[in-house]
Amino acid sequence: MKRLPSKPEIAQWLSEQEGRPAFHDISRAFGIKGAAKIDLKRMLAELEAEGLYEGRKRRRPRGEGLPPVGIIRVTGPDAQGELMAEPAEFEGEAPRILVIERKDQPALGAGDRVLAKLTQTEDGWHAHPIRKLQSGPRTVLGIYRAGSEFGRILPIDKGADLEFRVSTADARGAKDGELVEAEQTSPPRLGLPKARIVRRLGDPGAPRAVSLIAIHQHGIPDHFPDTVLAEAEDAPADPGGRREDLRGLPLLTIDPSDARDHDDAVCAEPGADGGFIVWVAIADVAAYVRPGSELDREARKRGNSSYFPDRVVPMLPDRLSGDLCSLHEGVDRPVLAVRMEVNAQGEKTAHRFVRGTMTSRASLTYEQAQAAFEGRLDDQTDPLAEGLSHLYAAWQATLKARAARQPLDLDLPERRIVLDEAGTVTSVAFKDRLDAHKVIEEFMVMANVAAAEELIASRSPLLFRVHEEPTIEKIEALREVAQGAGLVLAKGQVLQTRHLNKLLADAEGSEFDELINMATLRSMTQAYYAPENFGHFGLALRNYAHFTSPIRRYSDLIVHRALISAHKWGKDGLSDWDIEHLAETATQISETERRSMAAERDTTDRYLAAFMADRIGAVFQGRISGVARFGLFVKLDETGADGLVPIRSLGDEYFHHDADSQTLRGEKTGTVLGLGQKVVVKLAEAEAMTGGLLLELLEVEGAPMARARRGKGRGKGPVSRKGAAAKAGRIRRRRER
Repeated sequence: MKRLPSKPEIAQWLSEQEGRPAFHDISRAFGIKGAAKIDLKRMLAELEAEGLYEGRKRRRPRGEGLPPVGIIRVTGPDAQGELMAEPAEFEGEAPRILVIERKDQPALGAGDRVLAKLTQTEDGWHAHPIRKLQSGPRTVLGIYRAGSEFGRILPIDKGADLEFRVSTADARGAKDGELVEAEQTSPPRLGLPKARIVRRLGDPGAPRAVSLIAIHQHGIPDHFPDTVLAEAEDAPADPGGRREDLRGLPLLTIDPSDARDHDDAVCAEPGADGGFIVWVAIADVAAYVRPGSELDREARKRGNSSYFPDRVVPMLPDRLSGDLCSLHEGVDRPVLAVRMEVNAQGEKTAHRFVRGTMTSRASLTYEQAQAAFEGRLDDQTDPLAEGLSHLYAAWQATLKARAARQPLDLDLPERRIVLDEAGTVTSVAFKDRLDAHKVIEEFMVMANVAAAEELIASRSPLLFRVHEEPTIEKIEALREVAQGAGLVLAKGQVLQTRHLNKLLADAEGSEFDELINMATLRSMTQAYYAPENFGHFGLALRNYAHFTSPIRRYSDLIVHRALISAHKWGKDGLSDWDIEHLAETATQISETERRSMAAERDTTDRYLAAFMADRIGAVFQGRISGVARFGLFVKLDETGADGLVPIRSLGDEYFHHDADSQTLRGEKTGTVLGLGQKVVVKLAEAEAMTGGLLLELLEVEGAPMARARRGKGRGKGPVSRKGAAAKAGRIRRRRER
């Protein structure tokens, strides 16, 4: 007998049907037969009592009002930004219903069908959502192709292979070849599914469309609702409250040259016995983003800011992120700050948190700070020379404590994509890794540790930044890579970061340097947020929380609120709702962080592919960075871009894939291709839309690639180029994730 469906499953099915299905339709849909129909009738009677099933009844006429619990269809926000809905089934003129959303529920949008409690007030009908039953129309991002009778949309989504049909009336004047956003209006029953265009996005080949595509594909909100913008504009320049005056401290900001916001400031002074007093001051975002406000709801929904070569999708509107919460030079700003005592060995021996007001002495770039550390002062840094000298000396002291702690010491160069004013890639280089970067990073880590310790001591709820130990399977895979490079990762002991650092040090300067760094990175688990403290393996820290970037991370805002509550600094600390839903918030912002990382990575890949597109046929040096049964991944030395060498292009022979040794071995020639080998490749194809690079292998370790002659063996034949680069992009992203 088929399993009897649950009431939620039946309600879900009913919500997706047109009209009023009869009992025999429902029983047939779920395969219910015999005596089980009695139980099905009982559940339908209960659903009918709850307003979720009408059976043979007529639709509820207007005069009878609405049931206490029923299904509504969200129509979207009204002119005032309030979310409105209407009954899913109603005769006559349906009443307008105001939807009262809760922060712990998924955001609702036009077209969503929702089970809700319905109440009538003096102001009209209100709906309190219980559960979303059916999402709104599917959103499609693709290329519009005009036709004589109707148009089509070719989705650019990596996994989509189905086109959509668009009538002339639903095309909204879109031109052939334009990038468009559309909503699906019919299921794919017979023929192509229908869609209507809701937004025209312009030329898909335009440089600045690259990040826009990633933003849409990954569902990153890139427009603030009017209510959120209005709330930000109404924020006062001075949020008030009791604060400690920190304006006498020589605090300053050090950021990238293109930074628009400055949320952290630092300074250092000599302390007792050869130690230092280090201050870290962070923008007091909690004073402006109050729990339960529109700003708070939107910030939690976004989770974090997302950064692309040509744009930033911020967590907060610019009125806050670029103005009121940015520590601009010479302007009084509210902050949460921590005073840390550091001894001569670089260990933090004490700390004290304050809520205060500061004025930044200067807004420096990393390059300016580095030049000052090296004694090359300019007009801006000359008056700050003494303070910068103390800051650098304090950092040098922390190197002793860092060496004893042994955090994971990965050396992975970061690519920097340079764009011109039109958004076209002009160059791809690797970012310089300056001492100035390390100074700021070390003191931010120290402040984050202090915040975690402070809240643990006060028994306050908070969000920890968690990084768990690598799994046994991943460490074994790393050990295999190390052995293949002639290196050793010791067995039979509890893994610590110092063991991995020994491996990295042994590989430093060798031909396997980058390979071991990449393999070590891939062996790591992904960091996440949690209300429980599981420590941070990579940093070799027992207690760690994010405190230093509340402008761009919601986790830091929660930590700020926890500090405010713990010290009784005001009424803008953690709310009861914040505490009750801490675990849900941790999951939510961990997911948005991964979403942003994926979108940022996709954008970089596409920019790199666009940059390489006019170099088809060019020859590059690289190194094998991955081995799979379908081919090789090669990282190019010049740009750091990854490309795929399909196994079909390696010659007319069968290649055995050994997952343990991560090699491919030719059956006829005996050619062995493995991780870390130096290669020379030719660029065969570059697909900017997917970020895929297709390569042809020319040389391995200085010798021409040996290829078997075509014969009667198990040859795989020549590679088919059609769509190969696009597929390469999809394969690479699956591998990375």
